[in-house]
Amino acid sequence: MKLIDSIKKDFNTMTLVLIPVAIAINVVIGQIVVLLRLPVYLDSIGTVLVGAICGPWAGALTGTLSNIIWGLLIDPNAFPWFPVALFIGFVSGWCAHFGLFRTWWGVVVTGFLVAITAAIVSTPIAVYLYGGITASGSSFITAFLLQTGRDLVSAVLSTNFLVEPVDKIATALLAYAIIRGLSRRYLMRFPRAENVMPKQA
Repeated sequence: MKLIDSIKKDFNTMTLVLIPVAIAINVVIGQIVVLLRLPVYLDSIGTVLVGAICGPWAGALTGTLSNIIWGLLIDPNAFPWFPVALFIGFVSGWCAHFGLFRTWWGVVVTGFLVAITAAIVSTPIAVYLYGGITASGSSFITAFLLQTGRDLVSAVLSTNFLVEPVDKIATALLAYAIIRGLSRRYLMRFPRAENVMPKQA
């Protein structure tokens, strides 16, 4: 019963309004990054935002829907990564629940924890579905590591551990900047607003 109540708490009217906006942010920025072949992703800003102020379940749903919609409508290569997006939203939400979204350094820790999770979850997808070489610009790093004699799994995992912390910390800080730009009165309309309120506020 507690689990059901926890899930229900994440979803109020404001959550349902924010999720489509967050999905649009993810897809637009993510697609720009793919087209520019940048060695980062930045396709989870909306997911982390929802996870922080609406909760882990809403964050997980946002991440999942982002990749499914992106994959079905624009880029089929985005679809297989939805489990990674799910965990990004879930972990972000729980980090916020434990107070890590109240300070900038807590947000950095959140980004690092999300990065570790994303690296672990994404490695099997990259290896078994794409042979380690994906549409991301980070594949240049993987290719280089393979040329140095690394095995495929080691090369992909090493690439993920190099790229993910930079990407996810930047993503978390951008989401934090958005939250800090919202008025307290507006923020309080979201179900988990207390998770991101500074202690002195």
